[in-house]
Amino acid sequence: MAEYDLNELQKIHENKDVLNYLEQQGILEIKKFNDVYDYEKELYGLQVKLLELQYEIIEKGKRVLIIFEGRDAAGKGGTIGRVAQYLNPKKVRIVALPKPTDEEAGQWYFQRYIKQLPNAGEIVIFDRSWYNRAVVEPVFGFCTKEQHELFMSQVPEFEKQLIDDGIIVIKLFLSISKEEQAERLKERQEDILKRWKIGTLDQQAQEKWDIYTDYIENLFKQTGSKKSPWFEIVKDNKKKARLAAFKVIINALVGTEQEQVDSFIKKHD
Repeated sequence: MAEYDLNELQKIHENKDVLNYLEQQGILEIKKFNDVYDYEKELYGLQVKLLELQYEIIEKGKRVLIIFEGRDAAGKGGTIGRVAQYLNPKKVRIVALPKPTDEEAGQWYFQRYIKQLPNAGEIVIFDRSWYNRAVVEPVFGFCTKEQHELFMSQVPEFEKQLIDDGIIVIKLFLSISKEEQAERLKERQEDILKRWKIGTLDQQAQEKWDIYTDYIENLFKQTGSKKSPWFEIVKDNKKKARLAAFKVIINALVGTEQEQVDSFIKKHD
C-alpha cells in the first residue's frame, strides 16, 4: 500500500492542489487527465444539445437519416454508440444490415434499405448503408462493374427524392491514416475483448488500401451534392473525431453552415 505524507495532505484545500499532489506522487499525469476531462465535458454538452434537438424532431414529426461510412477500424461503431447513448431509444434506431439474403439479392438494390427509412419523429442511423455498393462491394468483387455503375448513377436521384420528400439526410465518412488503421487492426487481434470486431474483410484492408482510396474518392465525386453532401472527418484521434461527428450532425439539424466546424472536416458536394 502506498504511503503518503500526512503533513502534505493536510495542506490540500483546493482541487488543483489535489491534482498537483497526485502528479507529484506519480499517480496521475495532469495533461492526460485534463485531456480526458475536456473531452468528456465537451461530449456531454454535445449529447445534451442533440437530445434537445431530438425533442424537436419528435414534436414536429421530422424524419432524420444519418449515414455512417468509413475506413475499416475508423471508429464508426464507437462514434455511433456515443451519438445514440442518451437519445430516447423509442425514437432512434441503429441499422446495420447483414449480407443480403438470396431473396434480397434478387430485389432492386435499394429495396431492403427503404424498409429501414425513418418514420415521423424518428432518427435512423445507418452503420454502413447502400454505399456498400460504392466501395466495399467493388473492392472485393461482390458486385459486377455494371451493377456498380448502375448504383452510382441511381443513388444521387434516389437521395434527392428522399430529401424532396422531407427526410433530413446526413452523410459522414470517417477517414484515418494507413498507419493508424494498421495499429488499430493489430490491437483488435491482440485484445481478446476486441477480437470480435475483426471481419474477414478487415484483414485485407491494408493490402487493398490504394484500391479503397480510388473508390472512396469516386464516392465523394459522384455522390456528394449541395443537397446531400459528404462530410469527411479526417482524424486519427478517436475522441476528436467523435466530437467532430456530433458537430456535423447538430449543425445539419439546426441548419448551420458546416465548413468551419473543424479544420479536419472536409465537405464534398
